[in-house]
Amino acid sequence: MSIASKAAKVVFEGVTKAFGQVTAVQEISFTIEAGSLVTLLGPSGCGKTTTLRMIAGLEMPTGGRILIGEQDVSLLPATDRDVSMVFQSYALFPHMTVSENIAYGLSMSRLPKAELRERAEEGLRLVGLEGYGARLPSELSGGQQQRVAVARALVLEPAVLLFDEPLSNLDAKLRRRVRQDIRELQQKLKLTVAYVTHDQEEALAVSDRIIVMKNARIAQEGTPRELYEQPADDFVADFIGDANLVAGEIEAVENGLALVCIGGLSHRLPARGLAPGPVRVAIRPEAIRLSRGGGDKALAGTVRKATYLGSHMEYLVETGLGEVFATDHRVATPIAPGEEVAVTLGDHGVTLVEG
Repeated sequence: MSIASKAAKVVFEGVTKAFGQVTAVQEISFTIEAGSLVTLLGPSGCGKTTTLRMIAGLEMPTGGRILIGEQDVSLLPATDRDVSMVFQSYALFPHMTVSENIAYGLSMSRLPKAELRERAEEGLRLVGLEGYGARLPSELSGGQQQRVAVARALVLEPAVLLFDEPLSNLDAKLRRRVRQDIRELQQKLKLTVAYVTHDQEEALAVSDRIIVMKNARIAQEGTPRELYEQPADDFVADFIGDANLVAGEIEAVENGLALVCIGGLSHRLPARGLAPGPVRVAIRPEAIRLSRGGGDKALAGTVRKATYLGSHMEYLVETGLGEVFATDHRVATPIAPGEEVAVTLGDHGVTLVEG
């Protein structure tokens, strides 16, 4: 016996959700292709969890349509949807063994006990917990408990699997390991997954596509690389990773490339449809190059703060553009606070954005 994938596409068509006078989600449309992992990302209160709960059937939309596969499920209760959810709290029954927890959802289906045991064992195997079936949840680590919650959802063979902030209770090192496990399992079983998090690094690591939400609407949707390298505006640039948002001036545009003046530095960047004139520029910390001394084609700066983080240094540098945040992997020769530096920009990680 093996757990089968019945992955289905999820479609939102102009979906709105209001709670009285408060609109939690405002006319959003997107598609989660079958077998892909899409993350809903955004700050608290942006509408991402409400969107996930509408896929689950725990909230009903007040406008628009939700389709799973070819079926309109907009008004179907959670019990009538082929969807499973992995909660932030794991929601394991403390008095049940691991195997009993995994088989709990199946126990309502009147399957023979032998098949329930077999399905539970298969779930344990999938999440790398063979031999743990007789233990109680209290005898497992946080990461192991999260795997049990995933196994419990998987054995139901859902068309769509939902994750609601699944790693927020784990420490940083364990989060990296478990998110990799989830991603590998999703790809192996070709699951359709909707994943909610507020952690930008987590979203970049696990997703095929990311939907960034702001104030109940979609701010931008795209692949992790598209959102990091081509943010649509200040909000997305600042929310996906770190970004220095500074003023610039487009002096000319030719063949889709803009000649941009940034604090006296000239740079050619994709124009992204923008015309000559004032513009906002997003500069990733790794795009800022620091060197001791000056230079004709450099911006003068003074290091205000230097932080050693093992694999790299972090610097706050005062410049004519204001204070900028830079990272540097040259940890053997750090620059001390108070030192004068020349600031230049790399070819990668500098993008024009709408303000």
